[in-house]
Amino acid sequence: MAFPPRKSRLVLLTGLVLVIMLVTHMMPGDYSLPPLLLSPNPPAAGGQPPQSPSHDGTTSSASWTSQFDWSKAKLFHPPESIKPMPTGPPRKLGRVQAPDDAFIHDDETRNRQRAVRDAFKKSYNAYRTHAWMKDELTPVSGSFKNPFGGWAATLVDALDTLWIMDLRDEFHEAARAVGGIDWSVTDDSAANLFETTIRHLGGLLSAYDLGGDGLLLNKAVQLGEMLYHAFDTPNRLPGFWFNYRDARSGALTAGVDDPSASPASLCVEFTRLSQITGDPKFYDATDRVTRFLERTQNDTLLPGMWPVRLDFRNEAARSGAFSLGAMADSLYEYLPKMHALTGGLDPVYEQMYRASMDTAARNLLFRPMLPGEDDVLFSGDFHARGSSAAELVPQSQHLTCFAGAMFALGGRLFSIDEHVSLGERLARGCGWAYSAFPTGVMPEIFTLIPCNDTSECPWDEAAWRSLGDENLPRGFVGVKDPQYQLRPEAIESLFVLYRVTANRELQDTAWDMFRAILASTETTHAYSAISDVTTSGETKKLDSMEVRHAEPPEPPNPLRPLKRK
Repeated sequence: MAFPPRKSRLVLLTGLVLVIMLVTHMMPGDYSLPPLLLSPNPPAAGGQPPQSPSHDGTTSSASWTSQFDWSKAKLFHPPESIKPMPTGPPRKLGRVQAPDDAFIHDDETRNRQRAVRDAFKKSYNAYRTHAWMKDELTPVSGSFKNPFGGWAATLVDALDTLWIMDLRDEFHEAARAVGGIDWSVTDDSAANLFETTIRHLGGLLSAYDLGGDGLLLNKAVQLGEMLYHAFDTPNRLPGFWFNYRDARSGALTAGVDDPSASPASLCVEFTRLSQITGDPKFYDATDRVTRFLERTQNDTLLPGMWPVRLDFRNEAARSGAFSLGAMADSLYEYLPKMHALTGGLDPVYEQMYRASMDTAARNLLFRPMLPGEDDVLFSGDFHARGSSAAELVPQSQHLTCFAGAMFALGGRLFSIDEHVSLGERLARGCGWAYSAFPTGVMPEIFTLIPCNDTSECPWDEAAWRSLGDENLPRGFVGVKDPQYQLRPEAIESLFVLYRVTANRELQDTAWDMFRAILASTETTHAYSAISDVTTSGETKKLDSMEVRHAEPPEPPNPLRPLKRK
């Protein structure tokens, strides 16, 4: 999900793990929150973190205690019943990946692997030196900021990447440090429920699934108990913000105009927590959001899809703005993943995926008019103003680049070959957009000219000159936001399509994108978002390396291809 200026899903801290996988085959009362505590492993003098503790493959199963135990906090609107998780033998799911013998691992891929790992280590070492136990490194100034509660968001989100890249000493040091986080200690009065779930809870569960460290599971359970209280509202649907004081006084309510992806993108993490712990209450909490989506899916102004903003308090869908981009994206992304995670035992996820993606394919996807007549697709927005007034807005976002992977995953899980084809055309479209600009990187938001026919689209120079901007690459009408915020979605999709098809051309495209990202964003310390991808020469760095680019945050298992969400 995204919130302008945004989700904005640390390419070179955790998002870049996609490329390495790609190139290798890839409270009652007035309790006041105390001030932020120091890390259990604070940096030593000079800013350097301590050396990794000795270990035998795991850290201690004990974890630091919390100043406030959310598992014992009062629920003001307890559920009348708890829905059990789906049971029974899992259904046989469609094979997602191409046959194993279709992938080649040669000297070229090993050299690329080392380059990606080196880029990751540069970013991680900079974080370790300058921002240890803080949320984010500022990669130009070599300082830090805390937009996510001061709970070491980058470190938590990087845990699984450390494991995947076989940086085990760093992993165990990080896990020990993360074990000391106290979720009741923050300078903030509220937490962004969506971001905290996908970054912190998802990061902990993913790392636990990979490494089996009980310390991380304990920490995930503590956080899950806290976030469970966000559902303590009159209708058991959560709001956008989890306000601690309101939670302790029973004053939380669901929002009336909240981003649809916010409450709708918590189910993978909460369900996985229930699976691991055996406590169905976490699954039950997010399943109530799922049932709201199920009830309203065909009663919107674009039946089959949900608008970008929903009224969760009154359980209604009134808005006429529809998108696969900011504020809606991960709602759809989680549907095939939940189907896989629950073993296909609940048909609702497949039903909602099929209906929503068939609707999106008819109304949001478009082929742009391009000088090379490339057969690619992009996802735009759709504005519905009633039965007689509706239109496609051919404005695309970097965030929508995730859709290629989603269509490919759904196509394989549900045996819809057409969706795999749509997914590849979407992924190639984002690859084309990267290559079109002088930086080799794609802007945040841009507009193209849609073709009337997706099967044939001849280039019309005169039409482009009358509508387009001659200061931009041919084919582009405008660039609303020229920034690049270190987003991983485009490489994510190429990774998944490569794993699905074993087509090395997709692998090579992703490699070119990776090199362009490094060339355009590298700083002395790490890698930074840049202000304008449309310019030539030295790029202007924005001193930002957002942890929100660690996609996806959910646990591995059958969902691991996209590394939130």
